[in-house]
Amino acid sequence: MRILVIEDNRDILANVMDYLQLKGYTVDCAQDGVSGLHLAVSEHYDLIVLDIMLPGMDGYQLCQRLRDDAGRDTPIIMLTARDALDDRLKGLKVGADDYLLKPFALSELVARIEAILRRSSGSGRHRLQVGDLSYDLDTLQVNRAGKALKTATVASAYGDYFGEIILIFGAVWIAAFTRQFGPPENFAIYLMAFVVIGSVVSDSIIKGIISTLFGAVIALIGEDTITGQFKMTMGIDELESGMALVPLLIGVFVISEVIIQAEKAAKVKMIDFAGDKIDDPTAHYFTWAEFKRCIPLMFRSSIYGSLIGMMPGLGSSVACFVAYGEEKRKAKNKDKWGTGVVEGIAAPESANNAVSGPSMIPLLTLGIPGSTIAAVLIGMFLVNGLQPGPSIFAEDPPLFMGGQLISPREFIFGIFAAGLIGIACYALIGYFAAPFIGRMIAILPTQYLYPFIFMTAVAASYSSRASIWDVGFALLFGVIGYAMRRTNFSAAAFIIAFVLTSSMEEAFRQSMIISDSGVLVFMSFEYQGKFSYAPIFLIIGAAVVGMRSWSTYRARKAKA
Repeated sequence: MRILVIEDNRDILANVMDYLQLKGYTVDCAQDGVSGLHLAVSEHYDLIVLDIMLPGMDGYQLCQRLRDDAGRDTPIIMLTARDALDDRLKGLKVGADDYLLKPFALSELVARIEAILRRSSGSGRHRLQVGDLSYDLDTLQVNRAGKALKTATVASAYGDYFGEIILIFGAVWIAAFTRQFGPPENFAIYLMAFVVIGSVVSDSIIKGIISTLFGAVIALIGEDTITGQFKMTMGIDELESGMALVPLLIGVFVISEVIIQAEKAAKVKMIDFAGDKIDDPTAHYFTWAEFKRCIPLMFRSSIYGSLIGMMPGLGSSVACFVAYGEEKRKAKNKDKWGTGVVEGIAAPESANNAVSGPSMIPLLTLGIPGSTIAAVLIGMFLVNGLQPGPSIFAEDPPLFMGGQLISPREFIFGIFAAGLIGIACYALIGYFAAPFIGRMIAILPTQYLYPFIFMTAVAASYSSRASIWDVGFALLFGVIGYAMRRTNFSAAAFIIAFVLTSSMEEAFRQSMIISDSGVLVFMSFEYQGKFSYAPIFLIIGAAVVGMRSWSTYRARKAKA
């Protein structure tokens, strides 16, 4: 049985997930209404546990959209601290099947889940199931999982290609524009990135800002490039050159994830998939006629995804929700959306993958990673002697790679070309072999997989500088990353701040050296006889923080 838990309180969410997994359920989760709606519409669940007070979209709205717009009859148990009769009646009226008051006993929640599942299995819809072919005897509706999977693959490839084209042309144009920026504007951009990312990528503004400051402090360890003095090295010679990015990334993201998965494996009952039949990868194709019908829809959805992808912190969940909602509103067959119709799959999948390319534009043009993946890419660039920013599209200075000298511009366009080839490869492999690959991954024994990943991570951290100290740093930050994720501090904000701090410090010092007005240079619209964009970036950062603070205040006031 597969259950979706939508709850914004991380402690409650973790306890519910752990308990349900112990009872043998497969559990997915979401912490806001938008992400929860996307999962509920795009995936199949036997039951949904839904909190009422959610950011973005409350439980009442989500439930009503599932029932009225998506046509889903998945059983829903609502959770709330409100015990007024009107609140309970409202929940039942919008389509909830049961209502549970906080605080509640986990055993009672499971008992209610079991009761609802018994009723739904006995009196619910009657279906005939043969492999991935499902025939609903009540609605006379036929669905194939294989077709949905192939539709998603084609739409994802379309969105990826669209986003990649936007990245190639958009990055070159914006880089040409930002090349004229001076140190004050560069510092203002970095400061804007600090406050925006710190407030957006975390559920809590305070925790996001703390994570950002922590990353900045770690980045300051080592030798001062101007004075030659050592900062915060604590007498350890290996820290004089600063913290290496690669061991830090491995620790925060890889080793911490291994710890979390090992923790889950100890609690969750293992399922044997060895007897499952592997589906025929050549069946249930997404037809040419269906593809042509979806082209305008995928084009519009890719535009939504590309625009959202350029904005740090929003991510693919927002793009999916926007594309699905807009295209369903325009659709002539909107009553069939949510039942497996290809249009309802193609729209969010195109938008989801169109986010990837444009999300790299801030990285390549400004040196600002707008996501965790972008921060990892910065590590790859720096290891190869390439500093992200406007100069990344220049011809000089050359880089020595593969036994020859190449320009940064050649290197970046080589990455673009590799990306286009990679999209084509995964589209072909995903279309013809996705069911087989998915099943094979499902049967991988985790008791061997995660130790292998751990040892690979240790070896990679050592090989970055051939230092045993880097192994120790990777293990240390693996524990720190685990603690951050368990306490709801943002590992993404920490890494992004670590990457940006050195460039931000350099831009600040340069600004102070060449300016006669001190910090007021960042607030002036004129710099060395030309227009300065620095105040605009600072205003944008302040506006984002203000809007996020106001949104958080309203959500807390509503809960109270």
